[in-house]
Amino acid sequence: MFTMLRNSVIGGSLAVFRRHYCTPVVNIFDRKTKRSQRERAAKSDDVELYDYIKEEVGFRLADRIFDIKRQFSNAVDLGAGRGYVTNHVLAETVQRLTAVDLSPTMLSQIKGTPGLDFSIKEMDEERFQFEDNSLDLVVSSMSMHWVNDLPACFKAVNRALKPDGVFIGAMFGGDTLYELRSALQLAEQERRGGLSPHVSPFTQIRDVGMLLNRGGFTLLTIDTDELVVGYPSVFELMFDLQGMAENNAAFNRPLHVGRDTLMATAAIYQDMYPRGKERSDGVSATFQIIYFVGWKPHASQPQPAERGSATVSFKDLATVMGPGKKGKKQ
Repeated sequence: MFTMLRNSVIGGSLAVFRRHYCTPVVNIFDRKTKRSQRERAAKSDDVELYDYIKEEVGFRLADRIFDIKRQFSNAVDLGAGRGYVTNHVLAETVQRLTAVDLSPTMLSQIKGTPGLDFSIKEMDEERFQFEDNSLDLVVSSMSMHWVNDLPACFKAVNRALKPDGVFIGAMFGGDTLYELRSALQLAEQERRGGLSPHVSPFTQIRDVGMLLNRGGFTLLTIDTDELVVGYPSVFELMFDLQGMAENNAAFNRPLHVGRDTLMATAAIYQDMYPRGKERSDGVSATFQIIYFVGWKPHASQPQPAERGSATVSFKDLATVMGPGKKGKKQ
């Protein structure tokens, strides 16, 4: 569990709807708006104050790269931001790394680690283009949830990877900011008699495996984690979301939220999701993180046995296990 108390003042707003993957692809997010939001956040004098979630997740992803006992000769940090992964990758693990993002200002602030050979490249994650079979590793931290066509992006990553190359990533999951979603919905129903999409839609964990399979990946590993962060009130949470460049970028986002709706949201949030017994304890916000690992197929990887090739029946399992290993009789 990861808890933290932040102090700031009001900003943008967010709200969660299930993402559906179908053909043809309907663009949900305005990528130009997202680029502007990232540029604005990167140019802020106190931008580092809002990196606490992305830094934490980036460190955890870099640690997962280190857990793979292999040296990667050519890697890409997709949606690198201010280097949340690149700034933690060790030179003895990755020989050469290219940090990719659609915000040039964020890219210019990447520092890397001592001895790491890295370069930056401005590129929209939705237009991921590297030479086929040229990369050993692609890592993406907290960026893929803004991509309109995830299946196409995953396929592009798969094409760029060498056989037995690995794709490691993290993205916000569907339970992210459920507290804010609930409070905003209740407040709008009370004050406006309807709902508006204040929080951009997030991917559900059950969809990630299917999308990776469609993208051509195998040997999948998917797990989730929750970061619970404390804030003085909902207004500080909204302000920090804007500082992270995680404010809404959906095409159908409302451009204005009334003061009465915001005040009602704050009161409902405080009542439903307090951080402690006293109002001065503030409120809690949950960020669900989906971590995934997928490998490009290669002949050296473990392969499933052919259907019907089993030589032992499940009813004989106790005999095969031997004396002392039998399960208890019911």
